[in-house]
Amino acid sequence: MATQLDLEEQEQLDQLKAFWKKYGNAITWVLIAVLAAFAAYTFWENRQREQAAKAGVLYDELDRAARAGDVEKAARVFGDLKSNFPGTGFAQQGALLAAKVQVEKAQPDAAVATLTWAAENAAEAEYKTVARLRLAGVLLDQKKPDEALKQLAGADAPSFAGLVADRRGDILAAQGKADEAKAAYQQAWKALDAKLEYRRLVEAKLTALGAAPEAEEKAKATS
Repeated sequence: MATQLDLEEQEQLDQLKAFWKKYGNAITWVLIAVLAAFAAYTFWENRQREQAAKAGVLYDELDRAARAGDVEKAARVFGDLKSNFPGTGFAQQGALLAAKVQVEKAQPDAAVATLTWAAENAAEAEYKTVARLRLAGVLLDQKKPDEALKQLAGADAPSFAGLVADRRGDILAAQGKADEAKAAYQQAWKALDAKLEYRRLVEAKLTALGAAPEAEEKAKATS
């Protein structure tokens, strides 16, 4: 009986050896690849957390500079954010905050450069759209309506469609293109939620152009 068991065990052992000789190398490489991928992911995840933490410290410093109205320090800290942590959300938010201070402190050219960076480098469509909206506003103030309109062409986040149309209307109105401005404002009025207070401002712009939304709706109903 013992001999029979020994023979069976020896046969199983021989089969295992044959299997490992045939597939062992491949299995080893698969295990190495899996372990390497896990190690790489763990390293990446830890590095992301570390990067985000460091970027957060810089953003806090930028926020304090902005609240103090220290435009030079705000620009300097944003420069550090942009150089060292360009892919983080803090860098995107920092660009918008730095540009706000630059506009408030009458540094429109610096704001244009900051917002252009955000418009071209932000990871999320929403950040890009906000940057382009604000950039279009600064360019309009600089009497550069054509450049402002070009910026809006790339502002494509769906949730900001109403605000983009409204800004386009402002630019067209400044160019004296009343009919085109009216069409843009109408698009904005339709896209904005009826509960938003901002919608009333768009309605006022339409009324000033002789196209009050309520009047037009009544006219359509009558016809």
